[in-house]
Amino acid sequence: MERSDFTPQEERLIEDEYQALLNDYLNSMHSQRVELIERAYHLAKQAHNGVRRLSGEPYMMHPLSVARIVVKEIGLGSTSICAALLHDVVEDTDYTTEDIERMFGPKIASIVEGLTKLSGGVFADKAMKQAENVRKLVLTMSEDVRVMLVKLADRLHNMRTLAAQRPEKQRKIAAETQYIYAPMAHRLGLFPIKTELENLSFKYEFPDKYAEIEAQLAANQDAQMSNFEDFAAPIRRKLTMMGYKFNLYARTKSVYSIYKKMTKKGVPFDQIYDLMAARVVFEPSSDLSEKDQCWMIYSAITEIYRPHPERIRDWISMPKANGYEALHVTVMGNHGQWIEVQIRTERMHELAEHGLAAHWKYKSGDNSGGELDKWLQEIKDVLANPDPDAIAFLDTFKLNLFAHEVFVFTPKGDIRTLAQGATVLDLAYQLHTELGEHCIGANVNKHARALSYILQSGDQVEILTSKKQKPEPEWLEIAVTAKAKDSIKKYFRKYGIPSESANTNEDAKARIAKLYIKGEDSMGILMHILKIICDEQKINIRNLHVTSDGPFFHCEIELVVYKQKVVSQTCMKLRELPNVTAVNIVEIN
Repeated sequence: MERSDFTPQEERLIEDEYQALLNDYLNSMHSQRVELIERAYHLAKQAHNGVRRLSGEPYMMHPLSVARIVVKEIGLGSTSICAALLHDVVEDTDYTTEDIERMFGPKIASIVEGLTKLSGGVFADKAMKQAENVRKLVLTMSEDVRVMLVKLADRLHNMRTLAAQRPEKQRKIAAETQYIYAPMAHRLGLFPIKTELENLSFKYEFPDKYAEIEAQLAANQDAQMSNFEDFAAPIRRKLTMMGYKFNLYARTKSVYSIYKKMTKKGVPFDQIYDLMAARVVFEPSSDLSEKDQCWMIYSAITEIYRPHPERIRDWISMPKANGYEALHVTVMGNHGQWIEVQIRTERMHELAEHGLAAHWKYKSGDNSGGELDKWLQEIKDVLANPDPDAIAFLDTFKLNLFAHEVFVFTPKGDIRTLAQGATVLDLAYQLHTELGEHCIGANVNKHARALSYILQSGDQVEILTSKKQKPEPEWLEIAVTAKAKDSIKKYFRKYGIPSESANTNEDAKARIAKLYIKGEDSMGILMHILKIICDEQKINIRNLHVTSDGPFFHCEIELVVYKQKVVSQTCMKLRELPNVTAVNIVEIN
């Protein structure tokens, strides 16, 4: 960054951006604390006076842009806006956190301090340092999640202006964004931001592929919109007749999501038939529940178009762990293509667009924040007694961040959400620590299952216990979730029990893990896979079957393992290979 006097035009540019920020704030739902924002703006402007970004524009445009994202795209209020305006002041000038606290109070100072700690990025030359950086990020988020929300706004603006950086810096920042920040935005329910971060990361990591798909989308846009209007017209007429106030509009798949689908299915662009989806956002009436009205709209749409029986997703009865609610149905359109329709109330839509910030707005007076609050509490529990091995912490955190979810039912009919790959033991600890400590297995769908049984969505699970049962070192290899692992380690520390697994000896029982791997059939890809499995992970292969259908390979492999943890670690490493698109655990016997 360089320092030089601003021109009158640049001064007007800064002032215009500030006025736009104020307008965004005054049009928001928050209390009007303009005076506080005014003071933060003037301090930031004075601190960054004469400083320019690599692009040559005044540096002050960056915190102003971040603040606008915070209020307009995330939906936060004056405290977060001030923190966004001041987020680089402590790092880049002589001002201290104590100065910020004296002028703006402890809340704003705390967020600024958290953001200052996160400066410099996550990626590092050594894995241990990288893991420590991720832990630092998670720690600041657990103290006040607004730190992460402002950080995501900061990262989004940096990605929007990444063109000014050198190509090698672009690739590093893009990879870091795809690795940690896009999944974090998804986990916090910020879907538009998550999508944009993924797209921009893909653009800078694979510019040729991005440009190719973008051009194909543009060439198909007119035809797609014409087809959509034909599809939407009878739905609009029907919902209007039913008396609903609603918006029905098209939602085009992002460039990155199209690329993922092309690679996953092994098909070219012209064979992706669901490029566009439809979204109904309506104002519910007070005489019926939101859920009932969503199903009434579903019924109206499926009277017009034939639904796909296997592609109905009820995220209203079972909201996602990040708070997402909607009813999804896929129907056959006028031109023989499948079209997904998302049905949401205005409340559900705001939750989907603004994530955690909107979640707080609609939270009931009992301060119950659902799965999101549970997740944040789980992070706090882990950090209260952190694993001394930063790498182990990183593995656990990544697994819980990136994993898909499974839904299981307790005997009372309660729904529990866990990370994909979670075991009976994980569920026991989620229900209650004491239940976990005495768990001997479970009845899953009325069949007896061991502690290590991997749960599937829809399973009905009754945890079985014995007072004689106590945690054993091997349990650390069975547990997947951070809560279970942390609870087991706490027990060992309390009673002075060594946590080394008994499965390290030569006589430990071998297990067969069956994996399915798919990816682009590129030169040397099989050697890379074998290098990770045999050389890095020291795993013996019992059986290997590889086929190719042109541009893609399919690999079925059986591994001899002694620790379930090793399977998860191996899968994570395989997924990081550039040309690998899918790694699935088929079973572990």
